[in-house]
Amino acid sequence: MKKGLFSKMVATFTAIIAISFVVTATFLSYWFESYYFEQRKSQLISEGQYIGVGAVKYLEGNLSSERIGELLYSIGNYLSSNIWLTDNYGIVYSVSNSKYSNLIGKQVLTDELEELRFGNDIEKRGSYSNIFTAPVHTFIIPVFHNDTFKGAVIMHTSLDEIRGPLNKVYQIIWLSAILAIIGSCFIIYYFSQRIIIKPLGKINYVADKISKGEVDKRVHIRAEDEIGELANSFNLMAESLEKIEVNRRQFISNVSHEIRSPLTSIKGFIGGIIDGVIPEEKVNYYLTLAYDEIQRLTRLVNDLLDLSSIEAGQLKLNIEEVNVNEIIRLAVIRFETKIKNNKINVEVTLQDDDLYVVADKDRLTQVVTNLIDNALKYGEDGGKIEINTKVKGNKVYVSVFNTGKKIKEEDLKNIWSRFYKADKARSSKISTGLGLSIVRSILTQLGEDIWAENRDDGVEFTFTLKKI
Repeated sequence: MKKGLFSKMVATFTAIIAISFVVTATFLSYWFESYYFEQRKSQLISEGQYIGVGAVKYLEGNLSSERIGELLYSIGNYLSSNIWLTDNYGIVYSVSNSKYSNLIGKQVLTDELEELRFGNDIEKRGSYSNIFTAPVHTFIIPVFHNDTFKGAVIMHTSLDEIRGPLNKVYQIIWLSAILAIIGSCFIIYYFSQRIIIKPLGKINYVADKISKGEVDKRVHIRAEDEIGELANSFNLMAESLEKIEVNRRQFISNVSHEIRSPLTSIKGFIGGIIDGVIPEEKVNYYLTLAYDEIQRLTRLVNDLLDLSSIEAGQLKLNIEEVNVNEIIRLAVIRFETKIKNNKINVEVTLQDDDLYVVADKDRLTQVVTNLIDNALKYGEDGGKIEINTKVKGNKVYVSVFNTGKKIKEEDLKNIWSRFYKADKARSSKISTGLGLSIVRSILTQLGEDIWAENRDDGVEFTFTLKKI
């Protein structure tokens, strides 16, 4: 888990956050530099206009050269700049730093004069006429008096000087970004472990245990998010698997018991005949008993094969128009001998002579036969069986009722289970315990339903069919 999902998550989120912070830091750096230079430009313009007033006074003879020099010196120190004053021909006549006094009387502006005469400021970055060894920020402001171009104020500021404060800001921005990325990594690591990785690890651990047969294991995760839903779904799946495993073991146990009982009887009868323990005059009697047990085994195997085919979806239904009333009549005739022997009164009430439904004729016959056989097995001798058909809307309701002992309420929901017998003592020899399971499986394949309910004097089974 750590080498797979966890590492991918941490790498992905870290990359996303790192890229986001790098982009943000880059944008902030660029924006702050632009903002800083704009502020610097505003400051230079403000101070340059003040210098321009002094320059005009100097040119008109109202200000001495010493006074204008002091003005440039003080403002130059304040701005950390070298300031030059030029006349309208671009010739320097005053500097703020005596280091550049050799420039006085020299023309430093030529190409820029045309643009300055139009009142435009000029801004440059880089070397300046090989005068400065390091790159500088040069800002030139024209000086006008009575709409006449009088000269220019040239201010040079070392870019290293300007970027000193900027570099500190950059350091703060990028250090904050790096710390944020590192902090985000730890936060992602912690919450990924707590919210995703550890819960998934628990689910994976329990899944491994269940795969090894420990179907009673469960995941204990308290969360109301998707992981919690996954854990709940996983537990529901585990419960289903546990039920399936319990049913499988019970099924194997029931099949083993159902097969072992007749085999033991058959083995005993035949062994007694071979050993001569059974008298010759009783041989036919015990062979008849063995034959009955073989018949019961045959019914069990056939029922198991039918149920297996139905549940595996391998049973192909031949859907056609079927006269359900005719099937009921033929089924009752088939049980005529057993009905007379048990002295049971059978009342058949059919809506219309012919009632056509959508079904598989053979499987519907099996459903009706199993239900009537069930009523005969569990009904009381001398009692009554009622078989009815009734149409409600586009559905046909078929009911089979028998008088006798009611089914306990706790048994009603289990009678559809394989090998379940509510009255085990009574049905151990006469039933395989698969009849109702087969009935319900067939009707489910047909998209229909069946249910059982107790009445005052017996039990009634009702199922539905689609009317044509």
